[in-house]
Amino acid sequence: MAKYQINKIGILGGTFDPPHKGHLAISKIALKKLKLEKVYWIITKKNPFKQKTYYTLKERLKKIKKILKKIEKIEVLYLDKKLNSSRSIDIIKFIRSKKKPKNLYFLIGSDILTGFHNWKSWKKIVKLVKLIVFSRKGYDKKISKTIVVNYINKKNIIFINNKPIKISSTLLRKKMKKTY
Repeated sequence: MAKYQINKIGILGGTFDPPHKGHLAISKIALKKLKLEKVYWIITKKNPFKQKTYYTLKERLKKIKKILKKIEKIEVLYLDKKLNSSRSIDIIKFIRSKKKPKNLYFLIGSDILTGFHNWKSWKKIVKLVKLIVFSRKGYDKKISKTIVVNYINKKNIIFINNKPIKISSTLLRKKMKKTY
């Protein structure tokens, strides 16, 4: 029997520290608006730009599985050990080689786009994927001036005009620290 080919895949990567409904909301928007067949949440043990995580990897995976319990088109993957890397470029190359999608979409918030030029191999990333940028309060006006937007081929970037997502992992961690 022939194996089913997935042609349109989205990647949402991060530490998911903690995962929340905002991650789910942008994944659902991407599935619907871009007609994606699958979105992979690629969880990493640690963000290379941050010192440490609030929750352990095991705790974050448990929370993600709870959020995604009945959602078949979104799947969580942990690839750090398999790839010996948590870098987006390595994850993208791996997904491209294993899944061989016709179209690969990399989902980020406009807050991430402002510092995206600091990522390892960011120029290669934007050549291998379509960059899908979701609106984040306080960042949308800044993105037209970013290094990435001025570099990238306009066909390789899509801006999603979504309703503001007021939740973030940073906000949740701040709230949790206040309760302790």
